[in-house]
Amino acid sequence: MARADLAAAVADLPGATVDVYDGGAEPAAPDEVEFYVPVLLPSPASLEIMARMPRLRVVQLQTAGYDGVVPHLPAGVTLCNARGAHDAGTAEWAVGAIIASLRRFPEFAASQRAGRWDYRHTPALADSRVLLVGYGAIGRAVERRLAPFEVEITRVASRPRDGVHGVAELPGLVPHADVVVLLVPATPQTKGLVDADLLARMKDGALLVNAARGSVVDTAALVAETAAGRLRAALDVTDPEPLPADHPLWRTPGVFLTPHVAGSTPASSRRIARLVREQARRYLTGEPLENVMFP
Repeated sequence: MARADLAAAVADLPGATVDVYDGGAEPAAPDEVEFYVPVLLPSPASLEIMARMPRLRVVQLQTAGYDGVVPHLPAGVTLCNARGAHDAGTAEWAVGAIIASLRRFPEFAASQRAGRWDYRHTPALADSRVLLVGYGAIGRAVERRLAPFEVEITRVASRPRDGVHGVAELPGLVPHADVVVLLVPATPQTKGLVDADLLARMKDGALLVNAARGSVVDTAALVAETAAGRLRAALDVTDPEPLPADHPLWRTPGVFLTPHVAGSTPASSRRIARLVREQARRYLTGEPLENVMFP
């Protein structure tokens, strides 16, 4: 297990023997591991060690994303993600970031530190058109939280369905959105999805909110649009990540940055612990696992 609280969550299960591994130094007996929970943001060492686990049968992630883990997954091992555990935290961050950016909270905080009474009108969320790009569990959670704010929501997913547009329609949808929220997983199909062309199609003054992965956005194109003052952005993820101290995104006006913390909440930790316990119980009793991504 990756954390002491996760180990405690499963320690009383019949047949379970639990060790805590933080992704650093070699654990005591990797050759005995059957059910493995890597650290929240897996380090290279925490992934490479799977090759030294001959008895490994299940890898249970603490995140919904799994693209970086697949290349290290031994043949025949079941990979499960933590779909649902971070929905509340990520949705809260997305709505909070939208409001903070539209109402100019970062700028007002800077004025407060400078002792400057910087009165001005700001945009508002009310009456805005919000485009949700990625309409899975987190997208639905964001929509529920936006419901009281009197906005018009347009939904986009990888494939169109009733009430949901397909991703191929994005070029025709972004020009009408005041806020574009990215919630898609990191896949080869979503890499660079928001490129220079799509950013250029966004309306002047629109806000791009990235709660997905940094690789979804062309960083250089985003810097160009925000530095020119045409677009604003709220980013919990970047490419590269962590963002180097000398990167222009840190100092670009209209860009609000947080260090990949959207899902890092006590609620997420509790839900991960419940998921890990249930998955371990299912494994020990031979029941089907949930959230199976591979094989």
